[in-house]
Order: sequence, then C-alpha cells, then structure tokens
Amino acid sequence: MRKLIVYELLSLDGVAEDPDRFITDWDEAMDANLAAVIGTQDAVILGRHSYTEWARFWPDSQIQPFAAFINAVTKYVATSTPLDSDWANAATVDGEVVAFARDLKQQPGGDIGVHASISVAQAMLCAGVVDELRLVIAPRIVGQGRRLLDGLPPIQLEPIRSDTSPTGHLLVDYRVVR
Repeated sequence: MRKLIVYELLSLDGVAEDPDRFITDWDEAMDANLAAVIGTQDAVILGRHSYTEWARFWPDSQIQPFAAFINAVTKYVATSTPLDSDWANAATVDGEVVAFARDLKQQPGGDIGVHASISVAQAMLCAGVVDELRLVIAPRIVGQGRRLLDGLPPIQLEPIRSDTSPTGHLLVDYRVVR
C-alpha cells in the first residue's frame, strides 16, 4: 500500500500559513531533505487555494528540485469547482477528498504527498489517512496565522528522524502510530 506523506513548513509556534514570512534562509540541508521527501512521490493532493497560488508560480519557476517535481507530478485538487488555470497533470478530485485519498493509497504507485494545503492536511490527519508527517520548523515565532495542528484529535507519533539545518531549521519526520 502507498504511503500518504504530509510535508509542511512551520514556524516554531506551529503556523503553516504563508511560510515566506518565516522561512527566509533556505540551505543545502533543506534542499536535500526536500529532495528525499519528493523523491518517493508520484502524486500530490492539493487544496484549491494552494493549487491556484502554485499554478501561477511553479510552471515558470527554476527553483529546484521542487519546480521539476511539482510541474511533472500528477496533482489532484480538492475542489468543487472547475480549475481556472491549465497546469500540466492536474485534475480535480471526484467526491470527498479523504475517501479519494484512501482509494488512491490502495492503487499501485509511489508515495502520495500533501504539500502546503493546511485544510487538506488537517482533514487527512483527522481521518487517520496520514502515514508520515515531515516538517521543516523555522527558528521563528510568528504569533498569528493558521496553525497546522489546531483542532486535531489526539494523534500518537513515532519519531523517524530529526536533524538541524545549518540555518537552524529543524527537519523532523514522524510516523503516525495506528
């Protein structure tokens, strides 16, 4: 069975919204970490807001390794309305996103990523669909903004890996214990 992996950029106080406010020093360890995360993924589930923002930015971006990955990978978008931009390999999710993810996990293929989409990540965590949580935690307190872990039920996690990048970002991976 495929794994569903949530990859998020967070401030130290758990804010995931608008990571450009708190992730200001990207380094080679963070690049290597991202390359390891996306290296096993052949599908991504995005929320509508993330899709709309990313469809304007990533098709023309040269920021590697993510630009090549996100432009080529199959992107499933959780939305009830037609997509307003034409981005390669993007399709809308038919039906409810958690049921879609459960079905996708049963199909052959690589890992499935959830990137940046806070509401999709929260729905997957609440429903017990997430297998791994991979976080980049900035050494900054933002104070306000949507937090990834707000409103979730208790979830037991098992540490897989932790490291600190040269710019002080924590790179932590957890397995969800069922």
